[in-house]
Amino acid sequence: MKNYYLLLVLLIFIGCKEHNFVQVSPKHKQLVYVGRINFENPDSVKIYWPASSISMNFIGSSVSATLNDENGLNYFNIVIDDKPEIALKLEKGEKTYLLADNLAGNNQHTISLIKRNEWITGSTLFAGFTIGNGKIIPKSAKKSRLIEFYGNSITAGYAIEDNTGGDSPHGTFTNNYKTYAAMTARHFKADLHCTVRSGIGMQVSWNRPIMPEIYNRLNPSDSTSIWDFTRSVPDIVVINLLQNDSWLVNRTDHTEFKYRFGTEKPNKDQIIEAYSNFVKNIRNAYPKSYIICTLGSMDATKTGSPWPDYISQAVRNLNDDKILTHFFSFTSKNGHPRIDENKKMATSLIQFIDDNIKW
Repeated sequence: MKNYYLLLVLLIFIGCKEHNFVQVSPKHKQLVYVGRINFENPDSVKIYWPASSISMNFIGSSVSATLNDENGLNYFNIVIDDKPEIALKLEKGEKTYLLADNLAGNNQHTISLIKRNEWITGSTLFAGFTIGNGKIIPKSAKKSRLIEFYGNSITAGYAIEDNTGGDSPHGTFTNNYKTYAAMTARHFKADLHCTVRSGIGMQVSWNRPIMPEIYNRLNPSDSTSIWDFTRSVPDIVVINLLQNDSWLVNRTDHTEFKYRFGTEKPNKDQIIEAYSNFVKNIRNAYPKSYIICTLGSMDATKTGSPWPDYISQAVRNLNDDKILTHFFSFTSKNGHPRIDENKKMATSLIQFIDDNIKW
């Protein structure tokens, strides 16, 4: 009987130890947030934009996250201890997701949740982490660099993992983490902001908003939700826009062409002025940042295209030594750029930054 009670106590002890869960609130001071994230409700922060991330250092055997997804269409990447990312498809409503298990419980681990797809699929609420058999530990030193990208589907990572031979919009194939933007940021050990939307243009888009209408928003779907640019000032801003304009200015029958232009397409001077005005807005938001105006790697940079020249002229007109141009070669000839093409773009952009920017 005595041995029975000893065994029972031992089993209870082991069971309690295996279920020693530590809750980490979204407002915990050791969490690291990157991106345009809404903290109006500190107990349930709201995420919209791709590349937005939440990171934590911890000791423990497992880690989970409680997320509440608006439509059940969002994807996040789980990156733990800098290993290759794992895609997490969210379900509609609130659910706790196991992110990693069977970890070395006495070792320090780093977990990051990084949004991989666009804001058009709805927002996601983050309600905290749960650590199994461990604890949260002090966060890593803040990264000293920040790069912000303004772009369209290329920078969003649309169809970047579509190897079916198509060019699918399905969220499974969109992965901002694999884009030239994310690769460039990781190379420089910089934080990343991605203010992007597939199909968006400077003067006209495939859908209603154009970039000058949403570039300053916290919630991209709400015109009254304004981002405070002083919260995160980038060292470098990269603008990769006009690809969609290059198509749509010739689609006089398209609804958005009619909405923006009526019956007459914009001329060269109007295109240059619109681009210049947007770059001025970015300069006003970030008076000291470098700005790289780029284009590509789709057909707006093919041989004979006038669109790189429009950008170059706009930059010359601004007469600002910290506003530069850099264009990607036309390589994405069968739809949106895939991972290999994004690697080439990243290599090109990294070299340009190394050669022209001291930071």
